[in-house]
Amino acid sequence: MSVKKIAEMALEQGQGILRLTPTWVPRSFCVPGRRIKLHPDDYYALGGERGGIDERWFSSTTPADNGPLTSPNEGLSFIAFEDGGKTETFLLRDAIKDLKGEIIGDRLWKKHERWPMYSKFFDNKGALPHHIHHRDQHAKFTGQLGKPEAYFFPPQVNNHGGDFPYTFFGLNPGVTKDQVRKALQDAAEGRDNSITSLAPAYRLDPGTGWDVPPGVLHAPGSLCTYEPQKASDVFAMYENVTHDQVVSTELLWKNTPKNKQGKVDWLLSVIDWNLNVDPDFVNNRFMKPKPVYPVKEMKKQGFQENWICYKSTAFSAKELTVWPGETVTIKDSGAYGMIMMQGHGTMGIWDIETPTMIRFGQLTHDEYFVTEQAAKAGVTITNPSKSDPIVMLKHFGPNNPDLKVG
Repeated sequence: MSVKKIAEMALEQGQGILRLTPTWVPRSFCVPGRRIKLHPDDYYALGGERGGIDERWFSSTTPADNGPLTSPNEGLSFIAFEDGGKTETFLLRDAIKDLKGEIIGDRLWKKHERWPMYSKFFDNKGALPHHIHHRDQHAKFTGQLGKPEAYFFPPQVNNHGGDFPYTFFGLNPGVTKDQVRKALQDAAEGRDNSITSLAPAYRLDPGTGWDVPPGVLHAPGSLCTYEPQKASDVFAMYENVTHDQVVSTELLWKNTPKNKQGKVDWLLSVIDWNLNVDPDFVNNRFMKPKPVYPVKEMKKQGFQENWICYKSTAFSAKELTVWPGETVTIKDSGAYGMIMMQGHGTMGIWDIETPTMIRFGQLTHDEYFVTEQAAKAGVTITNPSKSDPIVMLKHFGPNNPDLKVG
């Protein structure tokens, strides 16, 4: 049976809501923070040489770029379809390719011909090196897209802060390009380049977030992070020793075109200088939750919904809470993926639940993709609990019609 036929059956079965399977991604340069509910025995399920699993990707049609050992379909989300007691899985990417606007809406399909974002949990025990995601004008030389991203720190997966719950963002105002060039040259020659000496660090607080445009240097701290982002896995590591862990020089030149390899001035050009030395960086990039509707109105109807990522046109995200004992119908103007953070109940025809622990390869009922048609019609969510709220995070594609970016 063709993917198109199975996808059509899955759409009909789910009444416009597709059930997704967990997508686990290892990183060779990371140590898992062990907060993404994977079984303790499974964080190295892909083998020690691949590194620990410290990411779970959501609604992804973007393959992970993990070098020559990357496994087939790594980073890609699968749809689970049950028929006659059997469960079949197939790629969300293939379903969207075949059904186009029936899944993501004609607006996005006509402009992008793909689902142009994904989200993830990033769950590292320590901080990452100061690194950068390229802008479109640099990423295009390696056949990729630039990558804006955003962070939100869900309280439900931050029972501990890890080793370093602070993130370096950008560069200190007054830092010169010559100082940064020297740091990059030191990294290229294998000396400890101490680039974070040139950068401010900010404490990370659960329930808040940050906007990170491409071209902005950042060294993500050790909170478990929900990260909506553009559909790209482009990056380069500009710090070469982080908390006594040496970063391979290969990663300094990652996603650098062949004719620019070894040229430090190319690395410098990737940096969006004005954004990095912005003296008003906190006001421009920090995000506190913003109510989607008047709070009193939502309380009467039995829910609370907040914008949590709202400063980028490339994607957006909401946190939806449905209070115990309530049934609500929520409408959105665009397709979205979602992940359960707390509670259980029903969403449309589906059972939804928040697992405590997941084995590698196990199917769950905590992640779904809602088509544009279903989102516009309204998704009915029921919370049967007498005490536990349902909390879910929802990630949307570019230029959300419901959002005024700011």
